[in-house]
Amino acid sequence: MVAPLRVVTPATLFGKGKVEEFAAICEVEHIDVAVFDDQLTPIQQRNLEKALEVKVVDRTGLILEIFARRARTREGRLQVELARLEYERSRLVRTWTHLERQRGGTGSTGGPGETQIEIDRRLIAGTIIKLKKELEEVRRTRTLHRSARKKVPYPTVALVGYTNAGKSTLFNRLTEADVLAKDMLFATLDPTLRTVKLPDGRPAIMSDTVGFISDLPHELVEAFRATLEEVQEADVVLHVRDVANPDSEAQARDVETVLSELGVTLDEGKTVIEVWNKVDLLTEDDREIIEGQARRNGASAVSAVTGEGCEALLRRIGGLIDDSPPVEVSLGVHEGQALAWIYRNGRVLSRYDGPDGDVVLMARLDGQALGRFERQFPDAVVKAAAE
Repeated sequence: MVAPLRVVTPATLFGKGKVEEFAAICEVEHIDVAVFDDQLTPIQQRNLEKALEVKVVDRTGLILEIFARRARTREGRLQVELARLEYERSRLVRTWTHLERQRGGTGSTGGPGETQIEIDRRLIAGTIIKLKKELEEVRRTRTLHRSARKKVPYPTVALVGYTNAGKSTLFNRLTEADVLAKDMLFATLDPTLRTVKLPDGRPAIMSDTVGFISDLPHELVEAFRATLEEVQEADVVLHVRDVANPDSEAQARDVETVLSELGVTLDEGKTVIEVWNKVDLLTEDDREIIEGQARRNGASAVSAVTGEGCEALLRRIGGLIDDSPPVEVSLGVHEGQALAWIYRNGRVLSRYDGPDGDVVLMARLDGQALGRFERQFPDAVVKAAAE
């Protein structure tokens, strides 16, 4: 139910009459859990639980619960656990009346007069420090992986967008992968990286990332920083939007807010393409309007389910990251390994097969790839070529 607020009541968020109304509904309907789509303070949560006599969960608590169920990798579980502990640390007052008892003793069980709640806070603080160290190690490992990927001249493409915008379905379509893609919130928590073949066979690395949501809790932004670094480092960022959703514009603004916080904007020199997904769910008239708007706004209209527009999107990505000057490579009849290397690591623009089996290629190789090719195949003749 929607409950308009004229003024915020510090103790319970809502006024006394509204709280009594909620309590009556909980009693009549035998409700076990009341979820509030807002961030409650620990005191508000505790007072509402007392008044309603049911478990109360706020927006952040619900998102954390969903995240905890979705996390699959060690990194994902670490991130969720850290966010949950940061959230719970201030909420030990909730309904834990047994925590007010004092205990004596020494050592790790607490000093004389230290209450149970103080012990729990101290233990949580220690666990948070330990988790942050483990996540720092994860972040360091991820940085090393990125450095290793940079040595291989593959451009990187990151998918971002509101949760349930169809990022994983599009990821599967473009990379022929089989990552989990479901019609539910936060189906993807752990970043997945796969190779995608751009037009003319050039490979790129594509990453599928966690979905954004409006009013994303600060604890989650901090905890998922390691994941979001994939977006910051990408050569091209695809902002996937669900244009079949009536709230598409508001969702896009929420994503853009998070991207600007990460420094991933056109003003920062980043290449961002808006991908308007789920056009297959629109009526014929609406689709015509949306596709016209996409062309005017420089967006790509696609359907990840049917594959419409995906080839054009790949060509566009290839054009954006393919800025190396072309070179002409002459190969002898016995240099098949060098020929295969160019097809694998570059983009072949044209090919001429001579009568004696020699091959002349016009190809694009970025600086790193060209250097590696010349070191690996010194007998190949390489010279600059006109477009």
